[in-house]
Amino acid sequence: MKDHASHAPGAPHAPRGTAALVNGAALAEERVDALLEVVPPRDGATRPDAFARAERQRRRWATQVVVTDELARRACAERGLKVPDEVSPSQVLAVAEADVADLGSIVAAALAHSPAARVLLVALEAEQAVPEETVRDYYDRNQDLFLTPEALRRGVDPFHGAAPGDFLPYEQTREDIARELRRTAGRRAFFDWLDRARAGVVYAVGHEHPGDPSHPDHEHRH
Repeated sequence: MKDHASHAPGAPHAPRGTAALVNGAALAEERVDALLEVVPPRDGATRPDAFARAERQRRRWATQVVVTDELARRACAERGLKVPDEVSPSQVLAVAEADVADLGSIVAAALAHSPAARVLLVALEAEQAVPEETVRDYYDRNQDLFLTPEALRRGVDPFHGAAPGDFLPYEQTREDIARELRRTAGRRAFFDWLDRARAGVVYAVGHEHPGDPSHPDHEHRH
């Protein structure tokens, strides 16, 4: 999964100090500034022009993280979900590289930054139904993942010459498979929700999505 760009036009007449309008309500630029204070600049931009471009893109990236947080807060309120008390951004911005690779940097950082986004993701995961036949099909199609420790030590080829006893029983692996499939489906549901929710966001000039082709610095690096 990767971040999807939202290409809503800029809002040149947004109130001063506004980063975006979320369904018509102003999102304060100071929330973006607070996040930027704890996010280090990108490495490698040594020329003044390259550094300025990187900083403009960093602000746009941070705006997406804060917008996701705001949208998640609203979604949790609509669903009656309790969100933990807010914490300082510096306490939660350690983002695993695996999450960036899987989710894209914007969503991975948003989940690290936003208690509301994490609560919403958990709720969406819980809503996902994984049929028994889907779990069994995953087990049957990915036998290489279920070799016993003994078979791994012997170097058994799961596709040629493996015996039934070389594999962990389905009953032993079923719950883990179902949990992982539910997690994956929950992430897809989160992306689908975010794509729909961002349709109501209009960005102030300088806060557009980093991949929005309407501004000269746009890029699709996530």
